[in-house]
Amino acid sequence: MKDNLDNNKTDLLVSAAKSAVGVVPIAGSLLSELVANLIPNQRIDRLSKYVKELDDRLSKIPTEKINSLLNNDDFIDLIEEGFVQASRAITDERRRYIASIVSTGITDENIQLNESKQLLKILSELNDIEIIWLRSYLVPTIGGDEEFRQKYKNILQPIHTYIGSDEETMTKAALQNSYKEHLERLELIDHNIRIDSTTKMPEFDNFTGKPKKSYSTITTLGRLLLKQIGIIDELNQR
Repeated sequence: MKDNLDNNKTDLLVSAAKSAVGVVPIAGSLLSELVANLIPNQRIDRLSKYVKELDDRLSKIPTEKINSLLNNDDFIDLIEEGFVQASRAITDERRRYIASIVSTGITDENIQLNESKQLLKILSELNDIEIIWLRSYLVPTIGGDEEFRQKYKNILQPIHTYIGSDEETMTKAALQNSYKEHLERLELIDHNIRIDSTTKMPEFDNFTGKPKKSYSTITTLGRLLLKQIGIIDELNQR
């Protein structure tokens, strides 16, 4: 019966997706075949991996604890949101982050279920590069965290621009800045503005026209997110 249910769900996914791409006049037939033969199986495979990851974590939680939450709307919403995000997750690492928030939300007495759902929402707004940048602010000391910074050197290496910079450099710098600004908008990091010692006014970058930043720090919310997705625990276990 379970196999039939899975097949029915797959058929519905295929039908809906094929209807959407079938209206494309030239590539429609090709896209339809890709949807039918590739996308649903990818989604099912992602969910299958996520379920295994989540089951491994939930198996460590007392059964009575989980049973007591089965009629809790916040619990159901959290589980449902986890599945929605897992169906889109293309890496095992991202699926681990999602499973960690869901399972920790059940066991952490300091975090409510609806607060865990909010953390899932924040996670959904971050791409993998932004998570690496957020993690980089966890150890702010110069020369610290060398293993991590070396591993992600190609991402974390500052990209500076100046008048006359080529377009590729400017594009990469703009993207790098966008990651940091997004983290700030989500209140995961704080940028501290550089103040002129003479005028006591903010200093501005002549190239961008924006205030210069002296240093950046991770916020309480940013640290909480890293804890809930398991990154801080992994760091402490090294």
